[in-house]
Amino acid sequence: MNVSPWRGHDLGTRTVAYTERDAILYALAVGAPATALDLVHEERLRVLPTFALTLAQWAPDALGALGALDATTAVHGAQHLVVQRPLDPAGELTTRARVTEVWDKGSAAVFEVEVSAESFVATWSLFAPGAGGFGGERGPAAPARPEGGAARHVSVDTHVRQAALYRLLGDRHAMHIDPAAARAAGQPRPFLHGLCALAATTLTLAPALGAHPADLTELRARFAAPVFPGDRLDVTALTDGGGAARFEASTDGRRALSGGRVRFHPAASAAERTFPKENSHA
Repeated sequence: MNVSPWRGHDLGTRTVAYTERDAILYALAVGAPATALDLVHEERLRVLPTFALTLAQWAPDALGALGALDATTAVHGAQHLVVQRPLDPAGELTTRARVTEVWDKGSAAVFEVEVSAESFVATWSLFAPGAGGFGGERGPAAPARPEGGAARHVSVDTHVRQAALYRLLGDRHAMHIDPAAARAAGQPRPFLHGLCALAATTLTLAPALGAHPADLTELRARFAAPVFPGDRLDVTALTDGGGAARFEASTDGRRALSGGRVRFHPAASAAERTFPKENSHA
């Protein structure tokens, strides 16, 4: 098998600064209600762990800027996040990034971009039309649908303005706001960022699993179909015990998130186990 020349490519390091305002804006953008004071009020702020993914967005963007893929047609295929320690309410992070693997899908390629910092390790899987055909391995198959375990069902209501708000956090790809750019990416209209849909799902799943959303320790999912602003996500989670669950989410009968797995630290107190179930998007 041949190997892509991009495999192992070092994307360098970047120090990213953020403020309490950024962390609060993120929480609101992914669906935290105004009553969740520990997510939206600076006096008691706990930062959602998925906020780290906005701080690492520079890395997949840098790969596109180098010409490895066409950023106007490439789409986010899957995401993995391992949380190593909580993010401070404000501060700086030094992040390091590299291309860990490139899978050959024939007419396309999947680039895996790993970004690491002291507080997290995150891996993007980017599906890039036109970048395959180099004779490499196809990579792992799509994950099977979850089976077994105690089921939990929740709904996540997205908002028609949600993609426009979320893009202010760093991912400003035009396909999420410009109809012409969305059509160029093969979609009928602008669609929600996969990471926004995933974070909104995680935010809502946490209380259903008896956890606080800021206690997330690991998250993974595949973006199986687009979510459009205003869609409702129907989420089924099968619990594995110890704060872990496998999940998938559907909208209009289409699986949007598949192969999902989430794990939380056990809630430290009854107060933390209580989290508002209101879905209120700015």
